[in-house]
Amino acid sequence: MSVLVAVRECMSKQGIDALLVPRADEFLGEYIPEANERLRYITDFTGSAGLAVVTATRAIIFVDGRYTVQVKQQIDSSQFEIGDLGDALLADWITSACEPKSRIAVDTRTVSQAQFANWKSLMSSMEWVSTSENLVDAVWSDRPASVAKPGTLHPESCSGESSTSKRKRIGEILSRKGLDALWVFMPESVSWLLNVRGSDIGKLPILQSHALISERGDLTWFVDPRRVPAGDWQAHVGSGVTLAGPEELASVLAAFRGKKVAFDPQNANAASWQCMLDQGLDVRSLACPVLLEKAKKNAVEMDGARRAHERDAVAKANFLAWLDSQIASGTMPNEAEVADRLHAFRSETPEFLEPSFDTISAAGHNGALCHYNHRNSDKPTTLVTNSLYLVDSGGQYQDGTTDVTRTVAVGEVSNEMRRNFTLVLKGHIALARIRFPKGTSGMQLDALARQFLWLNELDFEHGTGHGVGSYLSVHEGPQRIAKLGSPVPLEHGMIVSNEPGYYAEGEYGIRCENLQMVVAGDRPGFYQFETLTLLPFDQRLIEPTLLDEAEREWLNQYHARVWQTLESRVKPATREWLEVATAAL
Repeated sequence: MSVLVAVRECMSKQGIDALLVPRADEFLGEYIPEANERLRYITDFTGSAGLAVVTATRAIIFVDGRYTVQVKQQIDSSQFEIGDLGDALLADWITSACEPKSRIAVDTRTVSQAQFANWKSLMSSMEWVSTSENLVDAVWSDRPASVAKPGTLHPESCSGESSTSKRKRIGEILSRKGLDALWVFMPESVSWLLNVRGSDIGKLPILQSHALISERGDLTWFVDPRRVPAGDWQAHVGSGVTLAGPEELASVLAAFRGKKVAFDPQNANAASWQCMLDQGLDVRSLACPVLLEKAKKNAVEMDGARRAHERDAVAKANFLAWLDSQIASGTMPNEAEVADRLHAFRSETPEFLEPSFDTISAAGHNGALCHYNHRNSDKPTTLVTNSLYLVDSGGQYQDGTTDVTRTVAVGEVSNEMRRNFTLVLKGHIALARIRFPKGTSGMQLDALARQFLWLNELDFEHGTGHGVGSYLSVHEGPQRIAKLGSPVPLEHGMIVSNEPGYYAEGEYGIRCENLQMVVAGDRPGFYQFETLTLLPFDQRLIEPTLLDEAEREWLNQYHARVWQTLESRVKPATREWLEVATAAL
């Protein structure tokens, strides 16, 4: 029996006309364990964002612009239609596929309250059902076992601030707003608040849990007992922290009946919202203040990020020198072999803990898939002569998280590739050089990175920059640089990526990515970016005539800094390569 047939039988038994399956679990994180990859199970789609809808006779998968090519390669088009991810398009499809008053079901643990409320508003003619059991789980006979490992205690030498201090600060914010408590839903935020980390999900060192913090700074920690760190966790987090099992949420909330409790509908799930209403809480919508406080790295975290990026750069420079030697010798490794070699170089660093995400190792036309994963291919592609190789990777270190993308020339490249690479690089430099007044958001800066592509009627579909955590998630909010990004202003200590790109479908991909940190500008009230990533851009891909004097000066100064920082730390065989790679234009 096919998966869709089994799901439809289950829907029929419960009187459900349409089932929504988001790529999410009860923690709403971007990275989820194998046991919760429900969208992948029913569709075979492996991307990080998507939504499927199943009715008795039709099924569709919605994806965003990053996956329009990938989804066509992975799903069975005889079973699934393909749509662009968006609430209005979803509503149009459901209302055309279902009669009014149809029963639409979703597991409300897997959708944010804001998303769920918007769906109900757009499709008010439908009857919405929250399933008590996830219907995909009900038919998933060989579902992997769930994982719950003990977490670890994150030292103050890396965090720069005690949990007691953090909780007091959040409590004071709540008190000033006249609130009694805050529902801290996101595991990244709980991990930051308590200075703990986890290992349930590879490459993402968060401890999966939720918390309720009062205006006094006292906190109830809703965590699976199997995830509680070994050792004296109570002394580590300080007084005022109480453990509770996830199943105890309703009973704990009962003590807050009538109290003003803040809830972030953008980041917390609809199931917990309903539970709070059921227990009689006065629920107030509020952007979670923990997100902003976590994003503004303190001096210890900022210094840790600098050290982590220097270590990471040594490994990556050794890797790029090795890769160039392979290509020069006529040895063309495949994508998997290259990614494994990169991991081996990082593993030579004692402080390296694990990758910060699955390495994107993309040869030739695979580079046009901006979230390509060679592990999803039966046979990884061999590097293609006279083309481009794109590698996007990062590392987790106890004092910082890295993320860097470089595009590499493989043999002779075309004039078009050189032109487009230079247009992307010009946008990267424009964003790296900008000074901006306090109060400026990433939305206001996004066009800087696109301007030279736009002048040539080119563009890219992903955001220009995402926030990055401190030994936490490589994708962190609330800061973001994108066309429709976050309106939250960039502030001192925030780390964001700078990664414009260009993707020629079926041919090649280009991306230039560094991480950069918001620091004080030369004049009061202004900020600038400090570039953290230290790695040469491939000068074989640069068309110098397209660079103006200021751009050339920035690039030469950047490469001089890379050389000065790395030349005494790389392998002897790398040093000669690095000297050429960082030579002034």
